[in-house]
Amino acid sequence: MLPPSPKKSPQKEIGLSHAFLQCADLILPWLTPQELANVSLTCTTLHRAAQSITLYRSLDASRSFENFPIPFHNTVDQYPYAYFFYTPSQIIPSSSSSLNRQFWGPNSSQTLVLPESGSSDAEMGCALDSMDPLGGSWVSVMDESGCECERCEKVSEDNVIGCPCTELEGEEEMGIRSECGPSCGCRLECGNRLSQRGIQVQLKIVKDKRKGWGLYAAQWIQQGQFICEYSGELLTTKEARRRQQIYDKLASDDHFSSALLVVREHLPSGNACLRINMDATRAGNVARFINHSCDGGNMSTVLVRSSGALLPRLCFFASKDIKEGEELTFSYGEIRVQPKGSKCFCGSFSCFGTLPSEHT
Repeated sequence: MLPPSPKKSPQKEIGLSHAFLQCADLILPWLTPQELANVSLTCTTLHRAAQSITLYRSLDASRSFENFPIPFHNTVDQYPYAYFFYTPSQIIPSSSSSLNRQFWGPNSSQTLVLPESGSSDAEMGCALDSMDPLGGSWVSVMDESGCECERCEKVSEDNVIGCPCTELEGEEEMGIRSECGPSCGCRLECGNRLSQRGIQVQLKIVKDKRKGWGLYAAQWIQQGQFICEYSGELLTTKEARRRQQIYDKLASDDHFSSALLVVREHLPSGNACLRINMDATRAGNVARFINHSCDGGNMSTVLVRSSGALLPRLCFFASKDIKEGEELTFSYGEIRVQPKGSKCFCGSFSCFGTLPSEHT
């Protein structure tokens, strides 16, 4: 027969409890929602800690990467938030990591580690971008070209004088905007870095019974104001097509929606087209929640080129004044290669009834 265990003093009990909670605070923010739910069933202390993490996640989808918290609002079902990896800028898939975790809880370390690349869709790693607050490097820098202005003078939202980075002809008509880049002498407060300072408006993510999650304005937004860029994994066309095949199968039961976007930039010569594949399904920012509207929505898409950067970024600007509480939408396109594609619930007078679709 074993001897009775020695009784712990109240001070020791408090010390052990404190140490236990400290360990929980370090570990629980790395867990997926399912793992967090399983842990919460083990004891009262962990149940409360898991509830605290869940509440924190529902209050800010951006994990403090953005200037304002971006909360979730859900009165439709029991899921308080959508789980995904957050990155405020473009990232490149890489096999440099074998983990699939991102810290999401109080005192966020702002660390992103994605799964290792392989044949499985659930395993993909990412290398980061140099202007990304996550601490990585730019996707690609073509050369050292850039202005030497210490600070370009901004006279309006669309007019910056005295900066050679804005003097590329014909770009505005093609839906392309030029900004200062990594090789320029100016800093982030430069008037010609409008889309590089993160999200400057207050937003929220709301769940709709038919459309699922959507992005909404949490304040009045003026026409022409920058809202956000479309962030995600930059893919090769081969990888984009492979993933799209998987996403199409998963979407057949209407409980899955992908966020793989293909952008085609027609170069000034008119003889070539640059294709950019961005997938925000697993790693992206709040732009992954923007829904389609057949009437074009209330946002315009602009390709923003930064001096010295090889690839442009897709950015969203308000195409009209947007009221607080209004959903933010844009047109996914006009092509519909699947007559019986996913249903569209945009509610506009010009609704086609199905979402745009084309061959990836």
